[in-house]
Amino acid sequence: MKPRPEPRPAADAAPMRPGSAPGQARYLRLAGGLALESGAHLPEAGLAFRTWGRLSPEADNAVIVCHALTGTADADSWWAPLFGPGRALDPARHFIVCSNALGSCYGSTGPLSTAPDGKPWGGRFPRVSIRDQVRAQIALADALGIRRIRLVIGGSMGGLQALEWALLDPERVGAVISIAASAFHSPWCMAWSEAQRLALASDPKFRGGDYDPLDPPTAGLAAARAMAMVSYRSPASLGQRFGRRPGAEVFGPASRHPDDFAVQGWLRHHGEALTRRFDANSYRLLLDTLDSHDLGRGRGGCERALKQIRQPVLVGSIGTDGLYVPDEQFYLAHHLPRATLMAIDSPHGHDGFLIDAARFEPCLRRFIAEHGLAAVADPPRAVQPAASPAPSLSDKKSISSRTAWGM
Repeated sequence: MKPRPEPRPAADAAPMRPGSAPGQARYLRLAGGLALESGAHLPEAGLAFRTWGRLSPEADNAVIVCHALTGTADADSWWAPLFGPGRALDPARHFIVCSNALGSCYGSTGPLSTAPDGKPWGGRFPRVSIRDQVRAQIALADALGIRRIRLVIGGSMGGLQALEWALLDPERVGAVISIAASAFHSPWCMAWSEAQRLALASDPKFRGGDYDPLDPPTAGLAAARAMAMVSYRSPASLGQRFGRRPGAEVFGPASRHPDDFAVQGWLRHHGEALTRRFDANSYRLLLDTLDSHDLGRGRGGCERALKQIRQPVLVGSIGTDGLYVPDEQFYLAHHLPRATLMAIDSPHGHDGFLIDAARFEPCLRRFIAEHGLAAVADPPRAVQPAASPAPSLSDKKSISSRTAWGM
């Protein structure tokens, strides 16, 4: 067991613009850097991270939370409905760890970090895979002295990481919750990624990633984000919220374009907002990271790889998800030996893993209780699944041999 480090403030990492490390984050420098799956080596590598609760004397009550594409280590903010006494992520019972993903711009090593030549890496930063991100997280768990990880949980990109955790650290990981994710990045998902890369490249300021950090390609990044937002929602969600109403009717005095359709203003807002908090090179890099995802690479294919995952896995599937479509979760549930399928009835599309977290939180608690994952002193309380009727998912041949829950 490696001794616990004395992590230093994340502010000591590379300067962040426009992103920055969460105020309560700490920073762990990975000794010796990090060897990447591509064969490249990062001589200086580290992760910004946050923790909640205390590690038990047996070091066996850890829970790892993995974030999505542009997320941060502030899991108690973006997944607030899951945190708190008696909830799925309870700091009184669990030692909860969430780190900013390798390649991002919220304190962990990425394109904004300093390269060996003293300049920012920028577009020169080497490609990072989902496995590379998880190996960095494993090194963090080692450094924190964690002997057992009761649960790894994540949605979207975090759900991809959660599945990789089960394969890369099988002796330590007790269970997995993977929501709105897949066994491999599909051609459909890769097409969305490429459209966003093209949007970035179309901005003359992007210059192949060699841009001035003080004059970044905001137009290209905003366009890429607008594309992503369409893939994250559903026709019903946008129709119910905006219809064909003008911005003035939906947003009132806050509307910057009161005479344009409200949905247009909504997309512009999200695009512009991301440019104030995220780096274009990090965004481009993480799109490549998503496309690298393939549990079967080097493991004899996805079906063989999934059969190697012996831990119980709760697979969350959003019926309206147009990005990681439900058939991808049916595939996981069919091939994972100990899968439970959680059907999430949300009108919001892929972003339902965030927007509807309060609705499916009871199902997470039920899974945690049924598999004895609730630490430390008190026995878990009995939890009933959410009351809404279960879809007829068990009628699907692909999951007929697996447990299916509806919520």
